[in-house]
Amino acid sequence: MKVTIIKENLRKGLAVIERICGKNFTLPILNNVLIKTEKNLLSLSGTDLELGIKYFTLAKIEKEGQITVPAKLLFNLINFLSEEKIILETKNNILFVSGKNFNSQTKGLPFEDFPIIPQVKQEKDFIEVKNSPFFEGISKVINFCSISQTHPELAGIYFNFQKEKLELVSTDSFRLTKKDLYYQNKINKTYSFILPQKAVRELANILSEKNSKTKKEEQTKIYFEPNQIFFEFLSADFSFPQFYLTSRLIEGEYPNYQEIIPKTHKTQAILNKNEFLSQIKTASLFSGKINKIRIQIEPKQNLINLFSQNPETGEFNSSLPGEIKGEKTEVSFNFKFLIDGLLNLTGRSIFFGLNGEDGPALLKSSEDPDYIYILMPIKS
Repeated sequence: MKVTIIKENLRKGLAVIERICGKNFTLPILNNVLIKTEKNLLSLSGTDLELGIKYFTLAKIEKEGQITVPAKLLFNLINFLSEEKIILETKNNILFVSGKNFNSQTKGLPFEDFPIIPQVKQEKDFIEVKNSPFFEGISKVINFCSISQTHPELAGIYFNFQKEKLELVSTDSFRLTKKDLYYQNKINKTYSFILPQKAVRELANILSEKNSKTKKEEQTKIYFEPNQIFFEFLSADFSFPQFYLTSRLIEGEYPNYQEIIPKTHKTQAILNKNEFLSQIKTASLFSGKINKIRIQIEPKQNLINLFSQNPETGEFNSSLPGEIKGEKTEVSFNFKFLIDGLLNLTGRSIFFGLNGEDGPALLKSSEDPDYIYILMPIKS
C-alpha cells in the first residue's frame, strides 16, 4: 500500500476510531485500527466486538493494500505532525509514515486477523434524521442510564420511532428523561430498540464533530436489523458517507415509561431557572451524606423555601418567589439530581410539578416542551 493523504483528514478519523480501541490483552488486534484502500478512498476501521466504526476519506492511492497498527499510537503520532500532507506505505506488516522532514516505522499485525465489522444486509428499512436536532436530543438523555448489572435494559438509551416522532428515553430508576424529535414527514413503520450507552456516546461524538465542521444541514441514515443497528453519516460535501457506526443492541423489554410520567400535578410552580439553580447549589454545601435538601412549597405566599442541614457543618435556609398553584407540600430531593435536570433545561423560567412527598416530580421548560425530566423524591 502507498497512499498520500491530507494529515487533518487522517487525524479526524483516528480521533474517533482510537476511542473504542482500548488495551485488550487477550485480543491485541482490537487495539489496532484497520487501514485499507477502497478505490479512491482510504478507510479506517475499529471495533471492540460490540461496537464498530468505519471512516472514509479521499486520498491519492498509488498502490492498494491494508494493514492494522495500534490506533492510539498512530493517532498520537499524526497529532504531533505539522505537515499538511503525509505518505503512508506498508511493507511486511510495517507502516511507514513519512513527510518532508520526518519518517517513522510502526509495527502492525496481519490484517487477516482483524474482526469483520457487520455491514447493512437490507437497505429497505431505514430512516433519515437531521443531524443537529438528533445530536441535541441525544445530548439531553445520554447521561441518565443505569450502571446496574441487574437491569441491563436500563444501561442504554431507548429509541422509539413512532410514525410522527422519535422518542429518546433514558432512566436509572431514580430519574427519567424523554426528548421528542418530530419528523418533517411521517414514517410508515414503527421501530424501537435499546442502544448501549457507549455506542450512544460515540454517536454523539461523531455528530458533534460533523456539526462543528459544517454550517450545512446534514443527515444520518439509520438502518434496522434484528439485534444490530447501523448509522450512516452522510456528508453535504461528498458523495460517500464519512462515518459508519454499527452496534449490537441490548436485549430485553424497556420499562413502560409512559406510566411513570405524571399526567397531573398536585402542586405547580413557575420559577426563575437560574435563581432556583443558584439556591440549590448553595443549599448543597450544607447537605448530608445522602445529598438531601428539603423543599417547602407555599402557594398562598407564592414562595419556595429550601432547607439543608449537616450535623458536622451547619444548616442553610433560603426562599425563592414564583407563580405557584395547588397544594402546600414539603418534599426532599437529591440535590445532584435537581441540578442535572435544571442544567438540561433551556430558557429563563421552568415548570416544576410535584405530587406530594412520595410521587414523581417533573421539570420542563416552556421554550422546549418536547423535553421532560422526572425525578423521584427521597422518602422521609
